[in-house]
Amino acid sequence: MAEFYPYLVASLPALHFGMKPPFSFEQFLEACHRFIPAKDYQILSNLPQPEYSPEKVRRPPFVERWIQFDTSLRNEMVKVRSGRLKIEAETYIRPETYTGPPLAPVVSAAAADPSLLEGERLLDEARWKVLDELAKDHYFDLDVLISYAYKLLILHRWERIRSANAALLLTEALELQVV
Repeated sequence: MAEFYPYLVASLPALHFGMKPPFSFEQFLEACHRFIPAKDYQILSNLPQPEYSPEKVRRPPFVERWIQFDTSLRNEMVKVRSGRLKIEAETYIRPETYTGPPLAPVVSAAAADPSLLEGERLLDEARWKVLDELAKDHYFDLDVLISYAYKLLILHRWERIRSANAALLLTEALELQVV
């Protein structure tokens, strides 16, 4: 298959944090499959989730930088949460090589928010901004599609949260507190 990145990228709807996803992740992959080389499609269809990604795996540079950022963000969350629980954070810290701006202020603001949901929203907004930054100067290539894919996954996460049965979640949370 020839590389039709300009056509594909131009045909994708713009994504904005907080919007309803325009289509499923599977539909996105299907659209990509028709217009990008098989090797790039394999990368796109097997994007690792940072929290489950093994450390010693060869990945495209964009994905590697994304995982470095997300690992650093999660490490900062571990530090804040372990401080609250008065436990040693080092047991849970993963090795990292992120060299971007400090993440402690974002994590502190998210942890200080009285609403857990708003705290999560702050963290995902930070993730969104980093994806924008990583894709800067990439217009019609695999990196812009990887950024788009991760953003689409974020939107789907928030759609699941919005559509969750609030009464059932409250009941489950209250049952957990009783135990």
